[in-house]
Amino acid sequence: MNHQPILAMKKFVHLILLLLPTAMLWAQDEAIFTHYNLAPILINPAAAGFEETHQIQFNARGQWLGFPDAPKNVGVQYHGPLGNTFGFGLAVMGESAAQVSRVRGRLNTGFRFKVNENVKLAIGFSTEFSQLSLGNNILGEPDYQQGDDIIEAAVNGRQQFDASLGFFGRFYENTYASLSFTNLISERLNNIVSNEAQGSLFQYYVFLVGHKFELSNNQLSLEPSIMVRQVKDTPFNVDINLKAGILNDKLIAGLSYRSLKTIGALIGSEISESFRFFYTFDLSMQDLQQYSTGSHEITLAFGFKGPQNKPGSRYGRR
Repeated sequence: MNHQPILAMKKFVHLILLLLPTAMLWAQDEAIFTHYNLAPILINPAAAGFEETHQIQFNARGQWLGFPDAPKNVGVQYHGPLGNTFGFGLAVMGESAAQVSRVRGRLNTGFRFKVNENVKLAIGFSTEFSQLSLGNNILGEPDYQQGDDIIEAAVNGRQQFDASLGFFGRFYENTYASLSFTNLISERLNNIVSNEAQGSLFQYYVFLVGHKFELSNNQLSLEPSIMVRQVKDTPFNVDINLKAGILNDKLIAGLSYRSLKTIGALIGSEISESFRFFYTFDLSMQDLQQYSTGSHEITLAFGFKGPQNKPGSRYGRR
């Protein structure tokens, strides 16, 4: 019997399992959903309940459509205020690419307070449990050797616990800033397993800052923002965004440029008092675009006023 195909397959799968945590952590630290400037809770736990409205959001993103088994991401989450100072949120997200899938459950908590009439700040913390798995159909491959513990363990799933820390602030109503640190636990564990020297605890972070300019008696607004991501051992990733609101944000349009050589176009609308819809189409300026129809993302946002909300405060509107 020729054992070469089996040995080759085992080496290949073992290599996948070695590289998989790094790849998935990259996906986690990268803002998988690009609508973070519409819903900061996607990147910062401190945003939970910050706007003092109850929000339910559904996000879905398909990347590099046209490629077989291209990455897909879905998520649903709730967050809202608990009293005058605390915020709470729950999120469930799923990711898949080829034979690999991950399911994540996240708990967000936030504490918000006013420094004065012009400055409002929040600090937040999130805990997350995830399970990484290989598809069951790999067990049906002709080169699979029954009883391979490594492959079967990967099919059964690999669990991981993690945590994030965030800070969020709004200044003079229309200026906001967000800073979050991710992978606070998994990075330390990875260093221990690999016997690497323990570096700074904050080697993964996301920084976002923006300002909303009100024009024409609130009938038109322009909101530039910039986001910087740092992932260990990689260059900075920078997103430059410009969002326009028309008719008091009844209609939303926007453009984004990302240092990963991607441009995106955003369109959205307030369908009713409690429902908004957003859609983004991304195109890569790299050679792979000729084989893809681009990336697509949608967000459905439902907003519910609490008894202590200010009039007109919904969906996190500033």
